[in-house]
Amino acid sequence: MTAGIRIAAMTDDHAGQVLDIYRLGIATGNATFETEPPTWARFTASRLPEHRFVALSPDETVLGWTACGAVSDRCVYAGVVEHSVYVHPAHGGHGIGRALLGALITATEAAGIWTVQSGIFPENTASLALHAACGFRVVGTRERVGRHHGVWRDVILVERRSHAIT
Repeated sequence: MTAGIRIAAMTDDHAGQVLDIYRLGIATGNATFETEPPTWARFTASRLPEHRFVALSPDETVLGWTACGAVSDRCVYAGVVEHSVYVHPAHGGHGIGRALLGALITATEAAGIWTVQSGIFPENTASLALHAACGFRVVGTRERVGRHHGVWRDVILVERRSHAIT
């Protein structure tokens, strides 16, 4: 990992940089079905506050972020979350995504969450490789799950089951 990078809890002070990185991910066309980032209020309302992290440079610049939200309000799914991880394109390939996912996994396991999942476009090979390196497995492909810019897109469903929670 890049020297001097630290993982910290995401706060409102990081809002602008987090949404800018999200915007850059959206612009790739292979990161999300979203076509523009949400407002900060909507972003924070849909993600669990104790499971949001940023990677910070020594000068406190946000280099990447991860966050998750509940998949359902049904009690049987209380230990299942869906996450996102984004790294600024200028800082990819330096272990930042792995550090962010590591922090998320540690925090979710400590909170009793047993499954962390995500849907990833098949074209996002860097994200698929990152998730595999962090212990995620491919559950399967959800074919034509949604339209993105008028085109049906598949997503690969990945999950990481906690070994600490039995």
